[in-house]
Amino acid sequence: MASTTTTYFLLLFALVAAASVSEANADQLRTDFYSCSCRNLLAIVKTGITKALEKEARMGASILRLHFHDCFVNGCDASILLDDTSKFIGEQTAAANNNSARGFNVIDDIKAMVEKECPGVVSCADILALAARDSVVYLGGPSWEVGLGRRDSTTASRLDANNSIPAPSFSLSTLKKNFANQGLSEKDLVALSGAHTIGLAQCRLFRPHIYNDTNIDASFAKILQSKCPRTGNDRLLEPLDRQTPFHFDNLYYKNLVQKKVLLHSDQELYNGGSTDHLVEKYATERVAFFNDFAEGMVKMSSIKPLTGKKGEIRLNCAKVN
Repeated sequence: MASTTTTYFLLLFALVAAASVSEANADQLRTDFYSCSCRNLLAIVKTGITKALEKEARMGASILRLHFHDCFVNGCDASILLDDTSKFIGEQTAAANNNSARGFNVIDDIKAMVEKECPGVVSCADILALAARDSVVYLGGPSWEVGLGRRDSTTASRLDANNSIPAPSFSLSTLKKNFANQGLSEKDLVALSGAHTIGLAQCRLFRPHIYNDTNIDASFAKILQSKCPRTGNDRLLEPLDRQTPFHFDNLYYKNLVQKKVLLHSDQELYNGGSTDHLVEKYATERVAFFNDFAEGMVKMSSIKPLTGKKGEIRLNCAKVN
């Protein structure tokens, strides 16, 4: 009898353990998640991104930024794509996004193509993650494996966005804490900041650095001051990487060493602190930067995804079903 009882509990334990493993696996993102349900997904997204970037190369940086700002606010759940409703004020009017976040139309266009081929199957969050990767690759940067299986949120929060997305005024210690809150390391911080090797920034965002900081090349600051006055011209655009703003390379780090970057938070990465050695490494070793950027993107793209039965698969990325 004792033997029978023991056997019963061993079998029960095995079944429970198997179920637990199954549930754990179900919560993991997989590169082959849509291999049966939407076989042409990757090709559709790549086609959409290629079309958008052929029209406007700057859009690549905008899509990458959209993905970053999405993941830093309660995980990679496409909450940034939601328009405001009577139930919530969303993330698009948060300080970091208002009048600057863009690329929503590109994701909407890709989503429409995906829905035509695989209706109700692929999340907006997964499309955004793939679009960010394809944007970097199109502009000459590294590729990485994108785990899939995210689901879309049913709400968004401007308050959470204001509290979570790093600001251009941040110090190095604040940046490190902000990234650590997302499970990202100091190396991830420096590597992922290399996204600023592409794209543009508004005068209102770099004004404090060019007028108030001393850790900036004087001639570089003077040139920028001639374009971005102390007041006015808030939305004037300047390249984050002054040499190749639409090509993904490691010149951003070379500019950091020369103290010729736009944002205070960027120069904080090379200002006599603990991250100086990484900046110097990436400035001279493009391959090391590309490898660490790709590794960081895999980690960032996996921040608190909604999986299994959580969330939903939105039919329209801007609206909850």
